[in-house]
This record gives sequence, C-alpha cells and structure tokens, in this order.
Amino acid sequence: MSSSTTARTTRRRTLRVAAAALTAAAAFSLTACSGSDAAASKPADQSDPGVAAEASGAGSAESSGASSSPGAQGTDAQPDNAKSGSGDGTSSRAGSGNGAAKGGGKSKFCRTNDLIMEAVDSSPDRKVGEVTVQMTNKGAKACSATGFAGVDLKDIDGTSAPVHRGGEQPRITDLKPGDTATFSISYKVDFSGESLASPTNIIVTPPNETHSVSLKWPAEALKLAGPYDDKIQVHPVGMAN
Repeated sequence: MSSSTTARTTRRRTLRVAAAALTAAAAFSLTACSGSDAAASKPADQSDPGVAAEASGAGSAESSGASSSPGAQGTDAQPDNAKSGSGDGTSSRAGSGNGAAKGGGKSKFCRTNDLIMEAVDSSPDRKVGEVTVQMTNKGAKACSATGFAGVDLKDIDGTSAPVHRGGEQPRITDLKPGDTATFSISYKVDFSGESLASPTNIIVTPPNETHSVSLKWPAEALKLAGPYDDKIQVHPVGMAN
C-alpha cells in the first residue's frame, strides 16, 4: 500500500471517530434537556405520594389533638359569672310582714299553735299608752320568736288597720318550753274624749308565721287617740323580764 493510500485511510477513520463523538454529544445534550424540561413542567402542587401521605397524616393528627383539647369543650364550659342555679330565693320574712330578723336564733321559728298569747295593759303612767302581748311557748321544743309580729287593730266599727313598726333592731329571742316573750304596742293617749278610735281586738301574727290569732283589747287600757296612723307602733319581740 502506498503512503498516500494509508494517509487517506487514516483521515477517514479520524472523521468517523469525530462524527461519532459529535453524535454522542448531541444525544447526551438532548437527553439532559428533555429531563430538565420534564422536571420544569411538573405541577408545583404535585409531590411525591409518600411525602404527601406523611403531610396528610401530620395534619390529621394536629386536627385531632386540637379538637380534644380542653378549650374545645365549649359547650360544657360556663363563664365565670354563670350561676349554677337560681338559688332558693326565700326571704327571711314570711307571712303578714312579720319582719323576722335575719338568722333569727338557733331554733326553728315558733308556730302560732306553739304559743299561748295574751294582751295586757302595760302603760307606765296615764300619759303614755302601751299594750303588751305575751307569747308563751307551750310546745315540747325550743323555738325562735325573733323579729316583729304582724299586728292589726280591729275597731268597733268592724274596720281594721295595720300597726306600723318602730325603728328598733330585733334581737334574737329563743324560747325554751315554758318561756315567755313579749312585744309592745305604743300609742298616743286621747285626753280630749273626742277620739273616734275604739279598738276591740288585736290581730297578731307571730314573726315568720302566716296564721293569726285575735286577742281582746285590754279593757283597762288607756283611750287611744285616733286616727290609726304611724303614731301607733309595734316594737320587736324580746324576752319577758
């Protein structure tokens, strides 16, 4: 083989190697571009299923934890100012405005049927009118007569009028069986002889009671000056001297 022939053969081989190298490079470039484009065209909100599953599980756990927290129990909670109940709503007074003192003694209040009552004249002189009502516990147990008795005066004409309370503070008055408590009715005396007020009966309702008794107005009591107004006063119950 001549030297020229050998040179041509070598040149053709070189060209084929170069062409093959160029072809391989072009193919590699196309493959890389295709992979990049595929990654770029993948939607941003799509991720690996395994990762998505983990994210979903974490969110569910957080939601479950939040709903089971004490703060979520809203229907069972009450505001600080909520009231558990309406309360019993009872007053320390009962009956016809008896005005028993709050927390009147350690015993239960005396019932009307537990008491023997009598009205007597107790005027200290001929200038001041006063009638005292005595209440004796005839029951087998101690009871409380603390407070103001309800009092109405019945006149000879058949009408009746309530007696106003004095301004004194009631004292705790507990009556053992056989003990006696009293309260007084004070009034202005009639010196003119022209008063039309002529009481015949005293209607008494013991403190914290609703049942009344009618007592005779003492015949020896001084003449009461009318009218039936706030000058006639009933005073709180206390122990007999």
